[in-house]
Amino acid sequence: MLFDRICRDNGITHRLTEPASPTTTGKVERFHGTLRRELLDDAEPFDNLLAAQAAVDTWVSGYNCDRPHQSLDMGYPADRFAPTQHARAAAEEVLPLRLPANLRPADCPQSCGEPHSATPVTSDQSVDVTRADAEVSPTPVAYRGGPVEFDRVVPASGNLAVRGKQFWLGPARAGVTVTFWANHDVIHLSIAGTRVKSVRSHLNSTDLAALAATGGRPAGPPPLPPAEPGSALEIDRLVARGGTVSLGNTIVLAAEILAGRQVTIRIEDATLMFFDPDTRELLRTRPNPLSWDQARKLRGARPAGPPPRPSVDPVTVYRRASNSGVIMVVGQKIALGRTHAHQELTVHVAEHTITVELDDGGHRTFRRTTTHPVRNRKAQKPPHTSAS
Repeated sequence: MLFDRICRDNGITHRLTEPASPTTTGKVERFHGTLRRELLDDAEPFDNLLAAQAAVDTWVSGYNCDRPHQSLDMGYPADRFAPTQHARAAAEEVLPLRLPANLRPADCPQSCGEPHSATPVTSDQSVDVTRADAEVSPTPVAYRGGPVEFDRVVPASGNLAVRGKQFWLGPARAGVTVTFWANHDVIHLSIAGTRVKSVRSHLNSTDLAALAATGGRPAGPPPLPPAEPGSALEIDRLVARGGTVSLGNTIVLAAEILAGRQVTIRIEDATLMFFDPDTRELLRTRPNPLSWDQARKLRGARPAGPPPRPSVDPVTVYRRASNSGVIMVVGQKIALGRTHAHQELTVHVAEHTITVELDDGGHRTFRRTTTHPVRNRKAQKPPHTSAS
C-alpha cells in the first residue's frame, strides 16, 4: 500500500499482471532464470539472510558491469543505463520525488568502476552490518494527535475492515486503493481524490496512533470543509422496507415506493429533501423534525451540495383493471370500460395529466384531479380464488 501511495504521488501507474501468467512478465522471468542458473543452482546453502543478500548483490554487480550481453551487442547494462547528474536534476525539476515523511531517498549508487564490495561472502565469513556506508532506517514519526490518513486496497469481497469496523465498497471496486481520512468524529473515504463515503468515526486516540504507526500519516484538510451553523446538510441512507429512514433517534417516513432504495437526504431548516444520489433528482419532501445541532451529529453528515431538482418526466406505474374496468392511480379513479377488465395497463403520471396505454396500442389521457404522490408502482395481484 505504501508502494502504491509513492507511485500515485509521483504520477506512476502501478500495473499488476494476472496470477499464473509468466508470459506477461517475460523480461523479469528471463532474469530470474539467469540468476538461478548462474548463481543459485551451484551455490552452497547460505548461513543467514545477510550472506545470501551479499552474494546476490555481488552477482548483480557482475551482471550489470562485468558481463557482456548479446542482446546489447556485447555491451554492458550499466553503460546503457547511467543517467548523469544533470539528467537526474532535470528529471527531478520536472517531477520531483515525493516520499512519506518517515522515508528519504537513498544515495546515488556508485559507478561500476568503483564497487564498494566485489568479494563474495563465503560461509565462514561474517558480514559487518556496522560499516560506514550502511543506511540506518529512520525512526517513524511519532503520532502527536490530530487526524490521520492511510490507504487500504479493496479486497475481492468489497468489504474493508479497519480497527474492527467494516466498510462496504462492493466487489466492483476490488483492487482499488481507498484513502481514509479519520479523526475522532468522522471517517471520509476517497478514491482518486473523490470522496465516496463519510461515516461517523469509531476510532479513539489509541486506534489513531496504531494506524499512524502502520503506514498512516498526518492528515491534511478533510475532503469536505466543516458546515457553517444553520447551513444545509446531506446524509446518505437506505430506505427501510416500510419506507422509513432513521435519523438518529427519529424515524421519518420517506415513501413506501422508495423502500429498499439508497437515497441522499438534504436537511434544510424546515424541510427534508429525499433525492437520488446519482442524478440528484428530487423524490420526496418531508417536514424536518430535527434542529441543526441534532442534524450535524448524524452519522455521515456533511455540507450539502446544490439543491436537487424535481424530475420533469412522468412517473410510470402499472395497474390491473377491476371487473368493471376501473383503475386507481394517485387516489384518482379512472374508468376505462369493461372491455379492459383484468388487463394490466401501463400508466404515465405527469403533473397535470394521467396517460393510460391500452392493449390495442392506443392510449387515453385524463386530467389529473389530485395531488397525491405515487405510492406504488406495481399492479396489485388479483385476489386468490379457491377452486370449487
